[in-house]
Amino acid sequence: MIADKKSFLGLSKNVRSLGWVSLFNDIASEMIYPLLPLFLNTVLGAGVVFIGLIEGIAESVSSFLKLFSGWVSDRFQKRKGLILFGYFLASITRPFIGLATSAYHVLFLRFFDRIGKGVRSSPRDALLSQSCREEERGKAFGFQRAMDHAGAMTGPLIASLLMAVFTKDLRIIFLLAFVPSLFCLWILWRGVTDIKTEQSSISSPPKLNWKGWDRKFKYFLLIITLFTLGNSSDAFLLLRAQDLGLNIVTIPILWFFFHLSKTAFSVPGGSLSDRIGRRKVMILAWTVYGLVYLGFAFASKPYQNWLLFIVYGLFYGLSEGTEKAWVADLVEESKRGTAYGAYHFCIGIAALPASLLMGLIWKAIGVQWAFTFGAVMALTAALLAIVLLGSDQKEKKA
Repeated sequence: MIADKKSFLGLSKNVRSLGWVSLFNDIASEMIYPLLPLFLNTVLGAGVVFIGLIEGIAESVSSFLKLFSGWVSDRFQKRKGLILFGYFLASITRPFIGLATSAYHVLFLRFFDRIGKGVRSSPRDALLSQSCREEERGKAFGFQRAMDHAGAMTGPLIASLLMAVFTKDLRIIFLLAFVPSLFCLWILWRGVTDIKTEQSSISSPPKLNWKGWDRKFKYFLLIITLFTLGNSSDAFLLLRAQDLGLNIVTIPILWFFFHLSKTAFSVPGGSLSDRIGRRKVMILAWTVYGLVYLGFAFASKPYQNWLLFIVYGLFYGLSEGTEKAWVADLVEESKRGTAYGAYHFCIGIAALPASLLMGLIWKAIGVQWAFTFGAVMALTAALLAIVLLGSDQKEKKA
């Protein structure tokens, strides 16, 4: 159900507004978090184990709340309030990091920041899926991801500029991150509207149990979880880049171009899934991922990093919008909040062991085997999609 007229890229006001919300939220977030480990270690005296504990607790809380908040938004058919509360909670806690005098303060603040993300993510994705037609879902989610990545590029650049011409005091930089957060909240308040689910599509209230889902959606979740077990933190790619001889001064530039690649490919990748089908695009995405990880496994020259990171951005462009659009295709409108919660939860619970496995394999038997493991998991996910998920609606029409 769509509530407003369309303009830019043929997208509704809700979709455009949620994209701008993601942009400004990520600017605020990325002004802080690339600098946070440095702040914790050099200013507050925290060790690497405690820094890892902070991130582990924060992401675990976020994964659980994404499941619950999606169910709540379906149960009461109110999504904007949860989205607004989630973004507000994250926005209000971030500048307080600049006032922290102990690593435990940061742990507490990161906990509430991730609560905010956990509360907002599933209702936001459900509302976005309601704010566009089925044939443009991929493009809509691709636009939201492109704006998110654009914010991830812009935030560190703003922080670097402020440190170059204004102050190197990290506390002041963290406090200034509240400015883009205000833009995020204002756009959300004024530009986003709730969309009530059509009465004909409302069935029984959604339940948080495995048996209630369609078999195809269950297969989808299992395949996503399997792939995620081989999708370790991108920090390992940066470590590999250093192994291949890339200068540490050049790594932030490489990271910028990586985000630029993700931004550039997100809308075309999502739009492609609207035209030829989600399954085909995801099979292509997982194949690209597998080839990139094999590339990292056997690369030997510094310049190869640049090509691999650009192509890795293509994987994100093909997969992120397509996956979320596919969830909406597989689940009826009245249960999409819960479905997105299940989707985010499965990714969240697999992400931690994925990085642990990557580190253990790297240390035990070598870097080539570690990256080959990620490639095999991605190619296995592509094969299972061919075998278990059959052709989707777009493929049948073609």
